Amino acid sequence: MKQLLVIGIGAGNPDYITMQAVKALNRVDVFFLMDKGQSKDTLIDLRRDICARYITDPGYRFVEAHSPERVRGDTDYNASVEALNRDKQRTFERLINDHMADGECAAFLVWGDPSLYDSTVRILQAILESGRCRFEFEVIPGISSVQALAAQHKVPLNGIGRSIEITTGRRLAQGQVSDADSLVVMLDAQDAYQQIADQELQIYWGAYLGTPDEILIAGKLKEVAGEIERVRKAARLANGWIMDTYLIRKPESSQ
Repeated sequence: MKQLLVIGIGAGNPDYITMQAVKALNRVDVFFLMDKGQSKDTLIDLRRDICARYITDPGYRFVEAHSPERVRGDTDYNASVEALNRDKQRTFERLINDHMADGECAAFLVWGDPSLYDSTVRILQAILESGRCRFEFEVIPGISSVQALAAQHKVPLNGIGRSIEITTGRRLAQGQVSDADSLVVMLDAQDAYQQIADQELQIYWGAYLGTPDEILIAGKLKEVAGEIERVRKAARLANGWIMDTYLIRKPESSQ
């Protein structure tokens, strides 16, 4: 039986790799790398560096494949994501069928944690349900950008006995209302934090967490929102991409 590992590699710092992940890396014969274009070559390079750092037997190999892109613009978001995952499913099936021998172990190295805003596990489950590939797979958790953000800002995610909600910038921009005391926002391409009515809330923002390019900004939303917008635009222009996450919290006195 072919074996697949979905390994969470953390939010950017090679030191975020867990001992479980190191053991998993050393089981792998072939690593599947999804190429997202020249501007994101650093993401591929980091995966290669992690393998070089932690794998003791150099007998593994890499197979790169073009990563399908989601259709953007004036289109139905859910439908576009479903189409994207179907395209990825076909790519994954080809990789498994064409680049793995029976009995081999392959791995997808997932940024952050495979359970949080990543579709690799969902896609592998769909492949198994389709019956077009036969394999077994395991999931190895990783340190997410949410955990890294809180650690770098030296703050807890939650107030004592209080709730946390994790959402996306898209939902926030569409008017999502939350009564959570701590709101973590990911994948915000629209600077949706500027639409939050209570500008007295505290925001902890971070980009490229765990990498040499890491940027951190914190303060009252009304005081730092403009700075975050400027810094975010400049960083995206300079690097060609950006991964950022932020935490919005009510002041301790109001919790």
